[in-house]
Amino acid sequence: MEYTYQYSWIIPFIPLPVPILIGVGLLLFPTSTKNLRRMWVFPSVLLLSIVMICSIYLAIQQINNSSIHLYGWSWTINNDFSFEFGYLVDPLTSIMLILITTVGIMVLIYSDNYMSHDQGYLRFFAYMSFFNTSMLGLVMSSNLIQIYFFWELVGMCSYLLIGFWFTRPIAANACQKAFVTNRVGDFGLLLGILGFYWITGSLEFRDLFEIFKNLVYNNEVNFLFVTLCAFLVFAGAVAKSAQFPLHVWLPDAMEGPTPISALIHAATMVAAGIFLVARLLPLFIVIPYIMNIIALIGIITLFLGATLALAQKDIKRSLAYSTMSQLGYMMLALGMGSYRVALFHLITHAYSKALLFLGSGSIIHSMETIVGYSPDKSQNMVFMGGLRKHVPITKTSFLLGTLSLCGIPPLACFWSKDEILNDSWLYSPIFAIIACSTAGLTAFYMFRIYLLTFEGHLNVHFQTYSGKKNNLFSSISLWGKKGQKVKVIKKKIRFDNNNVRSMTRSFITSNNKNFGTNNTFSYPHESDNTMLFPMLVLVLFTLFIGVIGIPFFNQFNQDGIYLDILSKLLMPSINLLHQNTNNSVDWYEFVENATFSVSIAYFGILIASFFYKPVYSSLQNLNLFNFFFKHFPKKIQILWPKMINGIYDWSYNRGYIDFFYVRFLVEGIRGLAQLTNFFDRRIIDGFTNGAGIVSFFVGEGIKYVGGGRISSYILVYVFYILIFLLIFYFITFSLNISNFEFS
Repeated sequence: MEYTYQYSWIIPFIPLPVPILIGVGLLLFPTSTKNLRRMWVFPSVLLLSIVMICSIYLAIQQINNSSIHLYGWSWTINNDFSFEFGYLVDPLTSIMLILITTVGIMVLIYSDNYMSHDQGYLRFFAYMSFFNTSMLGLVMSSNLIQIYFFWELVGMCSYLLIGFWFTRPIAANACQKAFVTNRVGDFGLLLGILGFYWITGSLEFRDLFEIFKNLVYNNEVNFLFVTLCAFLVFAGAVAKSAQFPLHVWLPDAMEGPTPISALIHAATMVAAGIFLVARLLPLFIVIPYIMNIIALIGIITLFLGATLALAQKDIKRSLAYSTMSQLGYMMLALGMGSYRVALFHLITHAYSKALLFLGSGSIIHSMETIVGYSPDKSQNMVFMGGLRKHVPITKTSFLLGTLSLCGIPPLACFWSKDEILNDSWLYSPIFAIIACSTAGLTAFYMFRIYLLTFEGHLNVHFQTYSGKKNNLFSSISLWGKKGQKVKVIKKKIRFDNNNVRSMTRSFITSNNKNFGTNNTFSYPHESDNTMLFPMLVLVLFTLFIGVIGIPFFNQFNQDGIYLDILSKLLMPSINLLHQNTNNSVDWYEFVENATFSVSIAYFGILIASFFYKPVYSSLQNLNLFNFFFKHFPKKIQILWPKMINGIYDWSYNRGYIDFFYVRFLVEGIRGLAQLTNFFDRRIIDGFTNGAGIVSFFVGEGIKYVGGGRISSYILVYVFYILIFLLIFYFITFSLNISNFEFS
C-alpha cells in the first residue's frame, strides 16, 4: 500500500502525453496527424481511464485505512526559506480525483462525435487533456504555492476553451471577460497566500494549519490582518466558483463548445473554488468572521443565481445560472461548517449537471439540422418545443437530471440538498427560509427549461404569415420572409437508413416564384450512440450516486459513531475539523424534513407547469387565472402585473449587474485612462515639449544679439544680474518681515 502512495505523483501527468504528441505531430507531420485526427480520442480516454482506476483504488484504501499520506521534495532552500514540491493523498483528494476522471471520460467520449465536424478537433482534445492534467495536479497539491501554480494553469485552459471558436467576436469577448474577472480573484488569492506565509512562515497545509491555529489561540497575531488574508484567499474561490459578485463570467463562458460547459463549467473547474475552501476549512474555521462571510456569499449567490435563471432564453445560460446557484448551496454549507454535506452536494450536483449539459448539447446538435449553426437560434428555447417526440432518449435523460436538481427522491441531489436545508435551519432561520425558497425557484426554472424544450409543439416550423402566428412564442420561418403566404399541400413521414427521423413536405407559394415547390424539412433527430452512451452512464450516476450518503446504507464503527459510506471516507478530514457525526438517525425528523423539501420542489414544478405546459393548456390555465384574478383587490390587480414584469426584467437583464459593471467599472476605467492619457500628453509631455520650444525661441532671439560686440554682452549680463538681485532682495525682505511679526 505504501508503494502505491509513493508513486501516486505520476497520476497528474498520465494524460499529459496526449497534448504533447498532438503538438509534435502537428509540427512534424501535419498532414498525417490531421488525416488521423479521430484516433486521438482513444489515447485520451485510455490514459484518463488509467487515472480513474488508480483513483478508485486510492479511495478504497482511504475507506479501509482512514489515513492521510503526504510526500514532498525540496525544490528551493535558501536560509530560512524552503519550498517543497509534493502531493497529498487524503479523502478530499480521492473524491476529487474520481469526480474529475469519471466526468472527464464521459465528456471525452461525447466530444468525439460532437466535435467531429469541427476543424479544431485536434486542438480541442489537446486543450482537454492539458486541462485534465492541470486539474489533477491542483487537487493533489500539498501546499499553497503549488495550488496557485495549477490554479493558473486551469484558468489558462478555461480561457482557451471558452474562446475555442475565437473567430466569433462573442466567444473572444467571453474568454476575455472570464480571464479578467478571474484575475481579480487570483490576485487576491496570491496576496492572501503571501500574507499567510508572512504570518506562519510555512506554505505546507499541515504545518500551516497547526502553526496558524496555535497563533490564533494564543492571541499572537493581528486578528484584523489575519481576517484580511483569509478574505483575500477566499476571493480566489469566489471568482473561480462564480460566486457573487464575480459571477458575471460564467453565463458568457457558455460560448465555448457544450462539452466544455459540461466538464469545466459544471463539474470540475468551477468546483475548484469549493475544493479550495474545503481544503483550507481548518484555516477558516478558527476565524468566525470569515465563516460568516462564506455563508453570506453562499446564500446571496444561490438566491441570485436562481432568480437570474427564471427568464433566460438560452438553454446553456439557464443551466449556467443553475450551476451558480448550486455552487452557492455548497459554499453555504462550507460557511456553516458542514464539510461532509458540502462535498456530498458537490458530488451529486456534478453528475446531474454534467448530464444536463450533455443533454443540452444533444438538443443543440439536433436543432442545428433545422436552423443551421446559429447559437442564437439552436440554443434558444423559444425556437424549441415538442422535442420529446424526436429525441426520446435525450428527453428521458434530461428529465431525470432535471428531477434530480429539483430535489425529487430518490435521485441524487435530493439527499444532499435536503441535508443542506436541514443544517441551514440550525444555523440561521433567515438563511434557511432563503435556501428553501430557492429550492422552489430551482424546481420552477428547471421545469421551465424542460417544458419549453420538450413539451408542446416544435416552434421552428412552417408558418402562415397572415398577420397572425400559430404559436404562442415568436419564431422564424425557414422557407421565406415575413409576409409571404405559404400553404401546406401534403406531408409524409419517412425513415432513412441512419434511423434519423425526417419529414418530406411539398409546398406551393403564391407570392414567391423563386421558392421551390418541393422542399425537404428535417425534423430534430436523436444523437449518435457515442453521444448517447455517456449520457446513459451519467443517468446511472444520477440515479445511484446518492447511495454513498443516504441513511439507508449506514454502519456503526467500533466507537459507536454512526457512519454512512461518505462519512467513512471523510473520517480523517472530519476528525481534523473536530466534527462528529450523529450517533443515530431520527427517522421521524428525516421524513418530516424530506416531506417539507419535496413539497417545495413539487410546488415549483406545479407553478412551472401552470405557465409553461403546452400552448392550449396554458391558455386555459391563463383564462382560469384571469377569472380568479378579477376577484382580487384592485391594489393587487394593479401591482401584480408590475411585479411580474419587474421580476422578468430583472432576470432577463441579469439583475443589471453586468450593466452596472460596464457603466461604472469598464467605462469608469476607460474615462480614467483617457484622463491619464490627457494629463500625460498635455501636462507631462507639454512641459517637456514646452521647454524645448522655449529654448528654441530663446536661442533664435539670442542669435541676433550675438553680434560680436563686448558692450552688448556686458549689457545683457548686467541686466540678468539686476533681475537676480531684485528677486533676492524681495525674498530677503519678505523673510525679515515674517520674522519681525513672529517676534
